[in-house]
Amino acid sequence: MSGRKDFLSQQAPENYVAGLGRGATGFTTRSDLGPAREGPSEDQIKEALAKRAAQLGVRSRETKTHNLIQAYIDIVFPQAPTPSAYGAVEKKEEEDDDERFQDPENEVGLFATGAYDRDDDEADRIYQDIDERMDRRRKIRREAREKQERDEYEAKNPKIQQQFADLKRSLGSITDEQWQNIPEVGDLTGKNRRTKQNSKQRFYAVPDSVIAGARNSTEFDTSVTDGTQTNGSSSDNVDGTMTNFADIGAARDKVLQVNLDKAAMGSADANSGSASTIDPKGYLTSLAKTDLRSRDYDIGDVKRVESLLQSVIKTNSRHPPGYIALARLHELAGKPVKARDVMSQCCSLNPHSEDAWLENIRLNEGHNAKVIAAAAVKENPQSTRLWTRATELETDPQSKKRVLRRALDLLPKSVVLWKQLVQLSQDESEARLLLSKACSEIPASIELHLALARIVETVDEARKVLNTCRRANPKNAEVWIAATRLEEQVGSKNTSNIMKRGVQSLANENAMLKREEWIEQAEKCEEEGAILTGQSIIRETLSYGLDEDDDRKKLFMEDAQASISRGRYEIARAIYAYILRIWPTSKSAWEASASLEKVHGKREDLWNVLEKAVEAVPQADDLWIQYANEKYQSGDVDGARIVLGKAFNQSPSENIYLEAINLEAKNGQIDQARELLRQARQEAGTDRVWIKSVAFARTHPEANETNNSIALDLVNQALQLYPSNWKLWAQKGQIYTSLSLLPQAREAYTTGTRANPKSVNLWLLLSQLEEMQAGSVVKARSVLDRAKAQNPKNERLWLESVRLERRAGNMTAAKNLMARALQPSECHKSGILWSERIWYLEPRTQRKPLSLEAVKVVESDPTLFVTVARVFWAERKLEKAVTWFEKAILLDSDNGDTWAWYWRFLQMHGSEEKRGDVLEKLRLAEPRHGEAWAGVRKGVGREGWGVERVLEEVVKGLE
Repeated sequence: MSGRKDFLSQQAPENYVAGLGRGATGFTTRSDLGPAREGPSEDQIKEALAKRAAQLGVRSRETKTHNLIQAYIDIVFPQAPTPSAYGAVEKKEEEDDDERFQDPENEVGLFATGAYDRDDDEADRIYQDIDERMDRRRKIRREAREKQERDEYEAKNPKIQQQFADLKRSLGSITDEQWQNIPEVGDLTGKNRRTKQNSKQRFYAVPDSVIAGARNSTEFDTSVTDGTQTNGSSSDNVDGTMTNFADIGAARDKVLQVNLDKAAMGSADANSGSASTIDPKGYLTSLAKTDLRSRDYDIGDVKRVESLLQSVIKTNSRHPPGYIALARLHELAGKPVKARDVMSQCCSLNPHSEDAWLENIRLNEGHNAKVIAAAAVKENPQSTRLWTRATELETDPQSKKRVLRRALDLLPKSVVLWKQLVQLSQDESEARLLLSKACSEIPASIELHLALARIVETVDEARKVLNTCRRANPKNAEVWIAATRLEEQVGSKNTSNIMKRGVQSLANENAMLKREEWIEQAEKCEEEGAILTGQSIIRETLSYGLDEDDDRKKLFMEDAQASISRGRYEIARAIYAYILRIWPTSKSAWEASASLEKVHGKREDLWNVLEKAVEAVPQADDLWIQYANEKYQSGDVDGARIVLGKAFNQSPSENIYLEAINLEAKNGQIDQARELLRQARQEAGTDRVWIKSVAFARTHPEANETNNSIALDLVNQALQLYPSNWKLWAQKGQIYTSLSLLPQAREAYTTGTRANPKSVNLWLLLSQLEEMQAGSVVKARSVLDRAKAQNPKNERLWLESVRLERRAGNMTAAKNLMARALQPSECHKSGILWSERIWYLEPRTQRKPLSLEAVKVVESDPTLFVTVARVFWAERKLEKAVTWFEKAILLDSDNGDTWAWYWRFLQMHGSEEKRGDVLEKLRLAEPRHGEAWAGVRKGVGREGWGVERVLEEVVKGLE
C-alpha cells in the first residue's frame, strides 16, 4: 500500500474555498473566522486563484480567470471611478440600479468582457453631455417650481419671525419717550409662583387678649394688690401682671397712625435736612407729588432700572438721553435733589446739548432755573429753544422783551422769537414796527409778511407787503391766496384775475399744488369766511392735471359730494357751477345741484337753479315736474301752472300731462283734470295715461254715472290697446269686486294671468279674491300653486302661501311651507320670509337666536332689520332697537313700512325733538313703496294725501 493519504483525508490548502474554480463564491461564518480575524488580502486571493488554476490545468481559460478575479476584487474592494484613456469619466453605478437591465446569468453586466475602445468612450461622453445639458435645461423650471412650492408653504405656514416682521419695522417709528416707557419684563415665572404661594397663605385676626398677654408676659407690677378684692371683681392676675384693654387699643391706634404717616410721607425723612427754616407749603406739596408718583412703581423695579441707567452713563458719559432718563427716574422715585445732581453733571459734561439744559431747567425752580438758563444760552447762544425757555421763566412782560431782544441780537433770522416779541407788544404801532423789522430781516417768511399785511393801515400798504413777499417766495401759493382774500375783503371784483395770475405764475415755476390740496385750501377759505376766494380757487384749479380723455365729470361730481359730506356747501356749489359751465346740458349735474339747494340752500336759490335747468335741458321732464312741485309746495299754485304750461310748449309728454292732472285734482279742479285726461289720451295715449284715466274715473265719477260705468268703459278700451298690461286687468277686477260681482272679477283676474302669467300681483289678487270674497281656501291654495309654477323662486308667492295657511289656522302646513321656501334652492336669502318666520311661526324665546341666524344669511334687508328692531323693542332694549330701525332706514329710505314702525316706536319711547327730526327726514325721503304703505297711499280717494297723513293711517293699521 502506498503511504499517500486519501484525497479527502488530505489537508486543504491555505485559504481554500470549495467550488471557487467553478465560479462559486465561498462564505465564512463567525466560527470559521474566529474573533477579530482579518480576511484575505488582494494579493492572497490572486495567488490562491492562480495556484488553483495551475493545478487544474486550465491554461486556455487564463483570460476568463483574470476577468473573474478582477470582478471578484472589484466586488470585495470597490474603488472610486477613474477617468478612461480618452478622458471620459466613468459614472458610478447607483446601488438601486434596476435589475431589468442585468443578465441573470452574469451579475457583472452583459458586456463586461467586451473591449472598451475609442467609439465607446466617445459615445459615453456624448451621452454624458446630453444628460448634463438636459439637467441644466430642467434646472431652471425645477428651481422655479421648488421656489413656488416653498413660497406657498411659507405663506401658509409663516415663521414666528415673519409674523412679527411688521411690528419690528414699526419699532423704527417710536420716539425715545415711548421707548423709555416700555415696562421691564421681570421674572414672570417667579412672580406667578409667588402669587400662587401668597394666595395659599391665610391670615387670621389675633384677639386682643393674645396681644395683651404677649405684651405683659415679661412685665412686672411693683404695686401691691389689694387682697380684699374678690376674683370676680378684680382685673389683676395672681402673678401681679395687669391687662388694660383700653391702653392696648390706644397703643394699636397709635401704631396704625404712625404707619399711615410713614406711608403718606414716603421717603421725606431721607430728604429732610437739619435746616431750621422750611417752607411748609412747598414742603407739603413736594410730599404730595412724591406720594402720588412713588406709589405707582415697585421699588425693586426702580433699583433695577437705576442700575441699568448707571451703566449706560458710565459706558458713555457723552450721552445726554441716558442722564435725562436717570434724572427722571430719580424724580419719579421722589428724589428731586439726586435728579438735579445728575443733570448738573450731564450739563457739565455735555455743555452743547439743548435737551440736557432744558431738562435741568425743568427740574429747578425760581432763581436757580434762571441761573441755569443763563448758563445754557451762554454755552448755546444759537439755540432758539433755550432762549424761548429763558423767556418763559420771566414773569413780567418787560423782562420777557429784554430777553427776546437779546436773543434776536444773536438770532435775527428766528421766526419763532420774532413772533413771541410781537405777541408781547401791547401797541399796534409797536407790533407794526417789529413786523416790518422782522420782514426785512427774514424776507422769506410768509407768516410774518401775512401778519404784517393784516395790521397795516391802508390797503395799498398791504398790497405792497404781499407783493414783496411774492417776489421773495415765487413758489408759494399762500401768498396768492392771501392776495385774493385781500381783494375780497375790500370788495374788489378782481379776485378771479388775481387767482388766475397766481395759478399761471405757480405753473411757470413748477410749484402747482395737487387738485386735492387746492380743494382743501378752498374749503379752508370757506371756513374762514372767504367764500369768493374759495370759489376762485375752484374755478381756476379744478381741472388742473386732468386730460379731456379722463372721466372728469364723474371725478368732479365725487369732489362735490365729498365737500358736501364735510359741510362745505359753497365749495360744492362752485364745483357744480364749474361742471355746468363745461357740460351745460348734463341732467345729472342739474339734478345734483338742485338737490344741494333743496337740502342745504334757500327756496329762492332752488328756484333759480331749476329755472336755469329747464332752460338748459328743456326735454328733461323730471326737472319740469320738480320745478312745478316746488312751486306748488310753496303755495304758488299759479306759478306751478305757469311752469307746466311752459313744459307743455317744450315737451308735451305723458309725464307733464299726469303732473298737470295731479295739480288740478289737488286743487279741486275736477273738470279741468278730466279734460286734461281726455286730451292726454288723444295726444299721448300711453298705458300710464289710460291707467290714470281709469283711476281718476273711479275716484271722481260724474254726476249721472252709476256703477263705475265710465271706468269700466275706459278700462275695456285700454285693454284693447294694451292687453298684456297687468295693471289694467287689476283695475278691472277691482272694479267688479267693489260692485260685488265676484264671477266677473274672477274672470278678469284669470284672463289677466293668462295674458301676463309673470305678473305676481295678479296671482295675489286672484288668490285673495278666492280666500276673502269667495271663502274658498282650497281654490286660493290652488291659485298660489299655479302661480309658483309660473314664477319659481318668488318670495312674495311663498309668503302669501304661508300667510294663507296661517290665516286658515293650519300652523303645521305653514311651517312646512316656510321650511320649503327657505331652502337654498328657493328663497333662502329672503328677508320678508325670515321676518314672517321669526314673528309668527316661532315661539317668543326663539326670536332672538333666529334673528341672529337670519342676519347672517340675508346680510342686508330693511324688512329683516325692522323685525330685529321689534325683537329688541319687545325685550325693552330700546337703544338697540333705535340702532336697527335707523339701519333699515339708511338701507332703503323709500320703504314706507320702515318709517311707520319707527314712528310708532318713537310715539311710545321717543322725545319730541327726535320725532320732529324723523318727520323732517320722512318729508325729504317721500317713500312710495312698502306693503302697508302702498296699500294706503294708492287707495281709492287718497291720491292727494301727504306723507304725514299716509303715515298716520299706516301706523293705525300696524299690528
